[in-house]
Amino acid sequence: MTSHRQALRTRWLRLHRWLGLGLGVWFVLLGLTGSALVFYPDLEPLFDARIAPRPAAGPILMERVAQALSQAHPQRTGGWRIELPVPGQALVTARYLRPAETAGRHFAPLLVTVDGETGEVLASRFWGQTVMTWLFDLHYTLLLDELGHKAVAVAGLLLMASTLSGLWLWWPRPGHLRTALHFKRDASAPRRVYDLHKWSGLIAVPFLLVLGLTGAVLGWPAVADPVIALFSAPTQAPQPVSQAAAALPRLPVDAVLQQLHAQWPDGKVRWIDVPGPAASAPYRARVRLPGDPGDRFPSTVVWIHARTAEVLAVRTPAQFSGGDVFKQWMHPLHSGEAFGLAGRVAVCASGVLPLLLGVTGWLRWRHKRRALRVGLTRG
Repeated sequence: MTSHRQALRTRWLRLHRWLGLGLGVWFVLLGLTGSALVFYPDLEPLFDARIAPRPAAGPILMERVAQALSQAHPQRTGGWRIELPVPGQALVTARYLRPAETAGRHFAPLLVTVDGETGEVLASRFWGQTVMTWLFDLHYTLLLDELGHKAVAVAGLLLMASTLSGLWLWWPRPGHLRTALHFKRDASAPRRVYDLHKWSGLIAVPFLLVLGLTGAVLGWPAVADPVIALFSAPTQAPQPVSQAAAALPRLPVDAVLQQLHAQWPDGKVRWIDVPGPAASAPYRARVRLPGDPGDRFPSTVVWIHARTAEVLAVRTPAQFSGGDVFKQWMHPLHSGEAFGLAGRVAVCASGVLPLLLGVTGWLRWRHKRRALRVGLTRG
């Protein structure tokens, strides 16, 4: 090995070692919390019996839900975001995005769960006050709100650096691939630790690079968006103007949903923003169309006049620039939902890899230090 390559390897090894030892606990925290959050809507009812899934005996009326929300919280006049329930389920969750009680936080909506069949309000709680939403904040912001977003974005980039440095250190010379991949049986403890670290790292490379990149883009869009725009300018989102038409009542939510289904029969409405009783804002719906990688946050957005049913604007992936498509994939890739249940399971499992890499990396560092001390003693 040339002196130049040896010096380069030494620098890469130092970077890899101190990223792992210095930030390993942080990477493990992000990995394990991320694993749990892959299925957080399914896990939340385990901690609150009030919102446990209930089968519906008949159709669920969303207007009944909207009225129940207004009656239970008459002081909240800014409108509600209603999440459409899983077919056959009775419970509906809605969010009031900017409650006065959490005005100082970046994101802390009021979550309200309603029985769609009876209109009974079953639970009202603020984001961060439940087990899974607290865990979400821990993963996404380290409980530091806006500052935490930026810190986690930086952690994503550092995780990528750690992963790439490990890959570079392992990369074999031409003709030595089989030797580099060999898992030695009946080896000493240090060799077994090395092989386990090596193989877990090779498995982790595609997952940790994707999770690190997507986490960085999602965590700090104020920096990521201008960088993406250098390569592909974003399309401008429409600015729908909804005239008040104050003499007309607000259309029932179900009528708007029927209109959306008629216009996009293959689509799936994931949530709909219902304007307040005196507001001139339109209905705003997120619709998942075939081929959309996102499930929780689909890419098609429709604005409908709340009193005349006029479609004011539509934004679909067909209008996206390359940069828009890139950002469209960030959340589905990060959560794994871009590849269905298999993708979510893969992302969930990959969250354990930083723990495995951290433990084996620390053990390997200990073995090397012990060997160095023994060598110095003998010398």
